[in-house]
Amino acid sequence: MDGPTPQVLIVEDETDLADLYAIYLSDLYEVQTANDGETAMELVSEDTDIVLLDRRMPDMTGDEVLAEIRDRGIDCRVAMITAVEPDLDIVEMPFDDYLVKPVTREDLHGLVEVLLRRSGYDSRTQEFFQLASKKAALESTPDVSVDEESEYQELTDRMEELREDLDQTLSELTDDDFRQAFASFPDIDAEVDGDAAPDNGAGSGV
Repeated sequence: MDGPTPQVLIVEDETDLADLYAIYLSDLYEVQTANDGETAMELVSEDTDIVLLDRRMPDMTGDEVLAEIRDRGIDCRVAMITAVEPDLDIVEMPFDDYLVKPVTREDLHGLVEVLLRRSGYDSRTQEFFQLASKKAALESTPDVSVDEESEYQELTDRMEELREDLDQTLSELTDDDFRQAFASFPDIDAEVDGDAAPDNGAGSGV
């Protein structure tokens, strides 16, 4: 891995689970753990690359930690890793990805790798990936009737607005970058046409 070792902050109130996630990731990344929101806010800094954040925590919830990170202007990628099934409230939340527990070592490694790649993209590309992640999370939740909800429609409308700008950006990605970028939401090929994928003979499959 070239350059400084990426820093990952794991925020999880179940100590055993936080320690397990740290074991999963410590072979490739510099890992810190926090078992509550206040400790998380003491540890997160401009040097933090990735935050893996539980939602349901006592005192300071994961949603509040996320809002505080963004309010401070800390430029890191944040993924929610939680037992809370996604609902329409996630549409306005400024996270980068959303995974529902349980998660495996492979899930975490794949997630962190994808988020590190996204860190190198411009803000509009990052926004598209954030929206696509929310769309995939909502569509995977049986109890959410997305087609009838205005919040969901606003999300998809915004994705459409970004599509034309992204066509050029995506065409400049290598095939490996393209596949890694979309790895965390496999249904995204329904949102990105084949001609948005790099034309390098590999086809448009993601």
